[in-house]
Formats: sequence, C-alpha cells, structure tokens
Amino acid sequence: MTELDNLREKINEITFEMLKLLKTRTDLSKEIGNTKQNLGMNIADEAREDELRNYVIQLCKDIKLDEKIATKFLNFLLNESISIQSKNKQTHLSIFLKAKSLEEQGKKIIHLEVGEPDFQPPKIVKDALEHVYEKGYGKYGPSKGIPELRESLAKKNSQQYSSITQDNIMVCPGARFGIYLAITTLLNPGDEIIIIEPSWPAFSDCAINAGIKVRSIKTTLENKWEPTVEQIENVINSNTKMIVMNYPNNPTGKILPKKLQDNIIEIAKRNDLYVLSDEIYSEYAFTEWKSVLSYGYDKSIITQSFSKSHAMTGYRIGYVIADQTIIDKMATLQALSITNVSEPIQYVALQALNADISNNSKLIKSKIDILVEKATQLKLQFIKPDGAMYIFAKIRDDFDATKFACDLLDDGVAIAPGEGFGDYRNFIRITAIQDEKRLIEGLTMIEKRLNG
Repeated sequence: MTELDNLREKINEITFEMLKLLKTRTDLSKEIGNTKQNLGMNIADEAREDELRNYVIQLCKDIKLDEKIATKFLNFLLNESISIQSKNKQTHLSIFLKAKSLEEQGKKIIHLEVGEPDFQPPKIVKDALEHVYEKGYGKYGPSKGIPELRESLAKKNSQQYSSITQDNIMVCPGARFGIYLAITTLLNPGDEIIIIEPSWPAFSDCAINAGIKVRSIKTTLENKWEPTVEQIENVINSNTKMIVMNYPNNPTGKILPKKLQDNIIEIAKRNDLYVLSDEIYSEYAFTEWKSVLSYGYDKSIITQSFSKSHAMTGYRIGYVIADQTIIDKMATLQALSITNVSEPIQYVALQALNADISNNSKLIKSKIDILVEKATQLKLQFIKPDGAMYIFAKIRDDFDATKFACDLLDDGVAIAPGEGFGDYRNFIRITAIQDEKRLIEGLTMIEKRLNG
C-alpha cells in the first residue's frame, strides 16, 4: 500500500468515526428535545450556544485550527439540533392546517390565527381577471416579472424613494418566496443571520433550511419589544452576514423608534451586513413608520406583497426591491425553481396598483381597536400595536399557550400559540381579521376557555 493509500485510509476511518459520533449526537439531541418539551422549555438556548461557541473558539486556538471553519461546522451541528427538536413545534400555520381539517369535517371555525384580511380584493381585480384572457397574458415570461408590472412598481416606490428602476424590482409568488430567495442566494451554509424576536417563523425556517445559523435577539413585553444596540452588537462575528427587520412587526404590531432603527441600520453598514426588511404591513402603520429603503443602503433587500394591502393572499404575488446585483442573483434561482410568476396574476396585480386601498387601513384599524378593547377587559398583558393586524398577549407566567390553542379548536376558534414566534410559550397571537360580530364571538370563546 502506497503512502497516499495510507493517508486515504486514515481519512476514511476519521470520516466513519465522525458519522458514528454524529449519529450519537443526533440521538442525544432528540432526548434533549423531549426533555425540553416536558419541562416547557424553549428549543433554542442562546446562552448555552454561546458557551459552547466560546469553548470551540478556545479549542481552535489550542490546536491551531481555523476558527471560522470550526464555527461554521459548529453552526451546522447546532442547526441539526434545532431541526430535530422543532419537529413538534406548534405555529400559526400548524394550527391553521388543523383548523382547515376540522372545517373539512363540517366544524365551523372562527379564524383568528392567520393574517388574512376578511374583505375582498378591490373590484378592479375582479375586472382584470375577466379580461386577462383577451389581453393575451398566459405565456412564459421573464423570471424577474413582466416589464410593465416592474416599471409600475418602480414608479410607485420612486414617489417616496429616488433611484428605483425596474432593474431593482423582482416579482415573486408572495413575499415569503422573496425571503427564501434572499436568504438562500446571499448566504452560505454556516453563515449567521440575526433575527429579532418575536418574529414570523418563516425567517428562521428559511434560514435553517439553507444551513444558516439563526442568532436570536429576544425582546420582551416589559421593554416594549425593543432590542438594544448592545444585544445586536454582541452576536456579530466573522460569520454574521444578515440582519432581518420586520416592522410593523408580526406578531406584536411594533414599530421601532426612529433613532433605534437608525442605529440598527448603522450597525449593519459598519459590519457590511445585508438588511432583509419585510415591509408587507407598511399599509397598516398607524404611527410614524420609516422604510429601510429611505436609507439608500445598497445591501438592503425589501420584500413587499399584495396579500395584506390588497387582500390578495391566495393570488400569491409579491415583490422584492434591491440593488440590481442582488436582484439578478435571486432571479437566477427563481428561474430554476418556478420559471416565472403566473403572467395572468401579474396582470391582475398591475391593475390592482390603480385601486384606492386607503379604506383597508381604516377597516383593520377599527378591528384592532375592538380587539384591544376586549383584550384589555380580559386583563391580557400586551402592548397596543403600532400597526399590522395582531395583538401579541401574555396570559400569565405558567400558561401553556400551545395546549390552550389546541383545546380552543374544540370551541371553534383558532389562535396562534406564542412558541411559533420564539421563546414565548405563555403568549398568544390574535388576529383582527373577522367582522365585528365574529371577532367578538371568538374573543368571548377565548374568555370562557380562560375562565373555565
């Protein structure tokens, strides 16, 4: 056997041993996950991860191993643990699917778990659907979207923010896919992304699916859902590549104070981070709100959608605004994945831009006011939302919101348990999307269940 063969044999032995150790580690992760679930603990434990990370960094110094490679490998292992332990996590989507299954069996459900407006899209959408065939839309198209829609979106946004052209726009099947594309194309496995919690689950789910390590910044009700500059700066390292912004926030309805948002963007610039800003609730901002677009930062990616603003959730159409080089990368993956967004739906969205949707904001605000009033009467602990269409309420310290949400389905009401948005097992998210009668009916059932 040659020297090369000997070296290869050693590589094989080490590889096999690593796989055996990985299997042992995976089994231990399952046990830890079950124990956490029984104890009512959160899956992610930033303090524990930081402790382990520090040990790894010290070990790298001792054995003279490249720290960046080692921490990327550690991130892979940590993500595997999170994935394994998240199998039974209940989110607004899992409750929604259970509710839909019950409806198929004939049960009436009041949906307070998903952010789906209960009113119809603008009438111009109906007219556009009737005319789309005659207009000739229905072919393969550019992966970035039809030029006339991209141009109209560019003009719409240029009214507030300069230097936006159709080269800065990509149409996608909902903002969720835009988020997926941004994370998947701009980051590499082992990289890290900062997510401020509570947060919409899709951010962390997309990251973990792409092999990206999530660094969670936990905010609290007591601190009005505001992160500190120190929290963000303390998690940034050589692997950090992106920070996610989502204001008005889902689930809290929070809008950050201008000075704090300015500071966060400055941190991103100073550390050369991408800023992924999900702004789909911007039409439902009830206090002063500032788009990340206004900073003119070339590493920002803004996702928008017709789902909330135009009540077009099922049409699956959104868009991304970013630097052309970023758009080109995202469009390449979109072309590989879906070829292009449905041309008929793009035409409908083009016409929808001409609709007056100002009354939609008034409708949502009126529902939020009802929700706030009733939740106050129930003595739920929450911050009055600055925007969006939710309240995120704490019940009490020892409350199991996941069990409560599952039990409440028996009463015909669906709500979102807090654990889907981070380490908030004693919180529930209630959506203001029903007419006043059904909203009150749903809240009354929540009250009965809480007092029962």
